Amino acid sequence: MRQLAGLTFVTLDGVMQSPSIPEEDSSRGFEHGGWAAPFWEGVMDQVERHAMSEPYDMVFGRKTYDIFAGHWPNAPKSALSDRMNGARKYVVTSQPDGLRWENSHPINDDVVGEISSLKARDGPLLQVHGSARLIQTLLAHNLIDEFRLWIFPVVVGGGKRLFENGSPPCRLKLTRFEHCGNGATMLFYQPESDHSIFTQQP
Repeated sequence: MRQLAGLTFVTLDGVMQSPSIPEEDSSRGFEHGGWAAPFWEGVMDQVERHAMSEPYDMVFGRKTYDIFAGHWPNAPKSALSDRMNGARKYVVTSQPDGLRWENSHPINDDVVGEISSLKARDGPLLQVHGSARLIQTLLAHNLIDEFRLWIFPVVVGGGKRLFENGSPPCRLKLTRFEHCGNGATMLFYQPESDHSIFTQQP
């Protein structure tokens, strides 16, 4: 059995929507896309060292997949681009015919069942990148084994959050931590099985 980790860029007020570019995701009237871009130079080195240097398969929602697929097949050749392009990509989509990036496989019916089945197989870590809607489904069914968070010193006031209203309560254990010189912070957490802190005492 293998683990599933969510790799998420998030603002100080918990928003994960549209970190890279303004047009990435303007749904719900979001006007602050690209909030993480000024911090890329320091953060992306951390991401590569701590989250992208070991073997992994990737899981995407369709919108995030299309953004990645528009960049990595044509990116300059490097150890990172080789890993990204060579990795298996599992994509939650209702339009599987449009998956052009190499090693892409659709998930289009039973999302929870298929991802649970992927976790039950032998293989490298499954890593979810962005994919706000998919993350909510995985949270609701306790399918995330590790949260790989980069928290940025930015407040946007509203947008799609990593932990939306209705997210199941859990207690987390910090497993890795590192500051970035530009003010961003890397935090890795694993859910603990004991949630007694949330149980009302008599």
